[in-house]
Amino acid sequence: MTYVLKFFGFLLRGFRRAEDGGPSVEFVIVFFPFVVLPVAGFEMGLLMTRHAMLERGLDIAIREVRLNTNDDVTEDTLKKAVCNHAGILPNCLTSVRLEMRPIDLFHSGANADNEIPSEASCVDISDPFQPARNFEAGVDNEVMIVRACGVFSPMLPKFGLGSFLADPDDGLYRLVALSAFVMEPL
Repeated sequence: MTYVLKFFGFLLRGFRRAEDGGPSVEFVIVFFPFVVLPVAGFEMGLLMTRHAMLERGLDIAIREVRLNTNDDVTEDTLKKAVCNHAGILPNCLTSVRLEMRPIDLFHSGANADNEIPSEASCVDISDPFQPARNFEAGVDNEVMIVRACGVFSPMLPKFGLGSFLADPDDGLYRLVALSAFVMEPL
């Protein structure tokens, strides 16, 4: 038994004194952060670009709705307008869900009937043909709230920032854009 312990002690001393592979250890320690940081930067840049384009598409589409009060607005027409103006959103028509509701400013607060839900209603990828949660076209001089929620997949869902962004259930992250406007009178 002592012979085995002495043999292992000899091997460990030799391993400790050897300088072979020293740069490999440094490479392994330093390489991972140098790969993760640029990939996380690209992932964050893609996320911010998608969010900015969703906001832009919603703002331009809402401007068209606000100025054309005589046209009936449906979720499909507004979604097409948002997706046309958003540009780079992948599968926009199936990954974005809209919610539009009037707000009565005279009866607002915690006990009001028109309180906006805190969580946005997003698309369920397993059932993409869900009806809108609440989509009502407004009338003249009415304050409207419009919320768009899009679900998108990360560039690298199992690596770096993508693993933190993605929902563990479906591997997607959600982006929400909100806009408020007053329907212009004719």
